[in-house]
Amino acid sequence: MFIGIDHGTTAMRFASCNNHFKISRRDAISFEYTQLEELCPIDDIDGIAVCYSMGDAISEITDIRAVKNRGIVTREGAGEHIGGGTKVYDEIARSGIPAVVIPGIHRNSPTDPRFKVYSHQTSPEKLGIAYAVTKDLGGDVIISDISSNTVSLLVSGGKVVGAFDACIFAPGTTHGAIDVDGIRKIDNGEWSANDAFMHAGAGANVPEELQNSTVAMFAAMECASLKLLNRGAKVALAGSLAPVVFGEIEDLLGEKVAVYDEWCAARGLSMIAEDVFSGKKNILGLNVNL
Repeated sequence: MFIGIDHGTTAMRFASCNNHFKISRRDAISFEYTQLEELCPIDDIDGIAVCYSMGDAISEITDIRAVKNRGIVTREGAGEHIGGGTKVYDEIARSGIPAVVIPGIHRNSPTDPRFKVYSHQTSPEKLGIAYAVTKDLGGDVIISDISSNTVSLLVSGGKVVGAFDACIFAPGTTHGAIDVDGIRKIDNGEWSANDAFMHAGAGANVPEELQNSTVAMFAAMECASLKLLNRGAKVALAGSLAPVVFGEIEDLLGEKVAVYDEWCAARGLSMIAEDVFSGKKNILGLNVNL
């Protein structure tokens, strides 16, 4: 049995090929690896793929025993820091179960170098979504993960080309790009940069009746912009808002889109774990280092 663990914005999601469960990031502070028995007996677990934060210190899918500092440059930065993801990662590391750490996509990743104008493009769990989607739709896809933040990435020929992280382009309900008002508040000492990021979403800036439509419009714009690099790519949506906004996105793009549920990332990560521990040396253009 192979397991994928999605370090999401609000929850930790755990999935095998046929089962899943989740716990809030706050509740995950008390996580113990024996809780994986909700999926299957511990002795039946053959491998795990785990994510942690931005994954910006590694650029290969790497044996957890070889990863330093949980695969990140620093814990400081964009997002909310609770401690649940840290506890889950450390429990998997101490369990002795074979495990790999999935990297994020950043300047050291083997992507289109033009995307590297930005230091970080996407966190690791989006690769789980991408892997699951490519299994269904083929190797030319655009994936937009839409919830408290919006992250979109392009896969061409089965390889990740590049991505827009949450702080770059489309807002989610909570997070978004820092605009002029945010910059002023940072300069005036009213907010930290992270505070500005946490207040840049649609929820804080447009009336409630326009929030979903705003997120849909910008997510569609991200997908349309990525189509410049692969005009035939199919579009898939994931995340908690995907079932809500897909109709408007289809209207804006003029095409049908595939919609995936909140378990897509964890399921895709379990697929990565299965393929990695079965000997596959490259996943979505990323090398495997076991």
